[in-house]
Amino acid sequence: MRERQIGVVRELFRYPVKSMLGEQLDEFEVAVNGVLGDRAWGLREANGRIASAKKWANLFDFRAAYESSPQPSTLAPVRITLPDGGTLHADDADASARISAILSRPIKLERARPDEHARGEIDPQTVFGDVGVERVMPQFTAATLPDSFGLPRGSFFDSATIHLIATGTLAHLRSLIGDDARTDPRRFRPNIVIDTGSEADRFIEDDWLEGELRIGGAVRIVKMQPALRCVMTTHRQTDLARDPRILRAAAQHHSARVGVFAAIGAPGPIRVGDPVVLAT
Repeated sequence: MRERQIGVVRELFRYPVKSMLGEQLDEFEVAVNGVLGDRAWGLREANGRIASAKKWANLFDFRAAYESSPQPSTLAPVRITLPDGGTLHADDADASARISAILSRPIKLERARPDEHARGEIDPQTVFGDVGVERVMPQFTAATLPDSFGLPRGSFFDSATIHLIATGTLAHLRSLIGDDARTDPRRFRPNIVIDTGSEADRFIEDDWLEGELRIGGAVRIVKMQPALRCVMTTHRQTDLARDPRILRAAAQHHSARVGVFAAIGAPGPIRVGDPVVLAT
């Protein structure tokens, strides 16, 4: 098997509550089912589906972070910062009621259930912004695309346990849009941002799909597939303005795929600065 270093870990992110903003870290632990504590909580709608910023952009007005490092046997308390700057804890008795009042609809803040195949909700009319369903998923129209999708058993992940993106890809996407575009990795909600150096002439992750990534001393990332993007990449969040051009460019130049979704071949710790090796 051929190995070559393709970069180093530049940034690490974890999202304790699905579709809320998360936390940027210097290190985290990767378990067999993904980053420890990632998307451990979600907002369940009255219809039983799990709320997503694919449909509700204002979920990005909330931010969630652990108060200490989660452990395999027990998760640390999750602090949620509300749009007005107030805070609550995910396990507070009134947490669901307070968030429901802000969102003006009833929700229940819940932990993922190990035996459940939950369903995430979307709005087929808006999930791909002004690009449209047909251009991204030609087998559907906005009228025929289902308004929910199955989440992996026992989790609130959309489709895979971990998500990675290359700095070279972000720079390439910016070159396709214009110098004023902010193709910040936060728009894509990755777990791992890999600094791939000066190359910025393509979607870098295409080079990885037939191999596996080895990060630090132990972690192996396997089963990489191009990550399908949606309207979430265009939403406003903190200092990032809404920008529909992000998804338009991804759709025009790369079938709306940016970054990779993947599985864990071997768990372990990952730290900013760790080398990233591609084995093919």
